[in-house]
Amino acid sequence: MARLYTSFAGFWPFYLREHSKASTRALHYVGTSLVVGIAIGAVLTGRWAWLVALPLSGYFFAWVAHFGVEKNRPATFTYPLWSLAADFKMWALWLTGRLGPELDKAGVVRENRSD
Repeated sequence: MARLYTSFAGFWPFYLREHSKASTRALHYVGTSLVVGIAIGAVLTGRWAWLVALPLSGYFFAWVAHFGVEKNRPATFTYPLWSLAADFKMWALWLTGRLGPELDKAGVVRENRSD
């Protein structure tokens, strides 16, 4: 039976362990970067129809990563809001070079120490 998380702080290490492979995280970074870029583009141009592409671009890369690379079930099926928040947190920490210590604390064994 899956563990029931009652706080984001408890969920966060689980989320990182579900993204243990660097290629899984990389695919998430592509999807999240596209989401941010599309959102900014829609706001700057007023082309609000672009917002339809947000979930498509974000979930496409994430689900390819989970089903094709990590071989696990996306946490978003059980924890949709926390998964979204965790994805942006992981992306921001990666962008700022601060993800590595978080992965270490979560017990993620990294083949590549550049995270």
